[in-house]
Amino acid sequence: MTITEHSPTTTAPPVRMLWLDLTRKCQLECVHCYNESGPTGDHGTMTRAHWFTVVDQAATTEVEHIQLIGGEPTLHPDALAIARRALATGLHVEVYSNLVHVSDAWWELWAHPRASLATSYYSADPDRHNAMTGRPASHRHTRANIARAVERGVRLRVSIITPNGEGVEATRAELETLGVTHIGVDHVRLFGRGNPTEGTDVSGLCGACGDGRAAISPDGTVSPCVMSAWMGVGNTREAPLAGIPAGAPMAQARNVITAAKKDEPAPQPPPPNPIPCSPDQYCSPGTPRSECPPRN
Repeated sequence: MTITEHSPTTTAPPVRMLWLDLTRKCQLECVHCYNESGPTGDHGTMTRAHWFTVVDQAATTEVEHIQLIGGEPTLHPDALAIARRALATGLHVEVYSNLVHVSDAWWELWAHPRASLATSYYSADPDRHNAMTGRPASHRHTRANIARAVERGVRLRVSIITPNGEGVEATRAELETLGVTHIGVDHVRLFGRGNPTEGTDVSGLCGACGDGRAAISPDGTVSPCVMSAWMGVGNTREAPLAGIPAGAPMAQARNVITAAKKDEPAPQPPPPNPIPCSPDQYCSPGTPRSECPPRN
């Protein structure tokens, strides 16, 4: 996209959280997927060496957390090696998985004191959950692996995502029964398959994109967040990571996003059945928690 100039932002805060968006391959084909991942997706052009370079460079900056995401990151052939590399450098690593299938090697990794796990859960109702993922057995597998994560003491957070807020409390109650203690709530974002108009509109972003965080796509493109991948601000295959988030393109992208939020009309009264607000999940998926108020 062409970024329109707006008033300059203040100096960008250092990036402390980095999404490594490894792949567009996924067992599921969720109706709301913001980057349209699925069984026919691929792993992009970033090689193991490229991802290792990104991790090593991140470890020399103020980055503290990385999140492996996709697609389904555990399907990437080098994902375990990338996660282990990051842990070895002292970074915290979260893996955002659909939990449809989990190998023993991943359970071993999540036992590390700086490793954690995140997943999305769409409903306590299997049919409603499966309708979102496009796979009949997904609810059963994801639920079973959520329970297994709790049993194994894995640091786990679950985001309830719905198109309309229906069934949130029943779903939260089920997760609490399973022993999940870190539960957030989010709504379907209007990107990818979640956007019937097939356009890109920055007003759908939370407003904090690029503010102390950045994302790297499967081709090495850096963007303000995983949901704004079309707003490329540099490429790690062409330049060192450290200089990209602090560069002019990122500042311009942040200006565009901020301006869109400032231009929004005054908030309307909440709908009859609003989705409960959870500040630490306002731009879910993401970590660590933020003190910024939710924008949507």
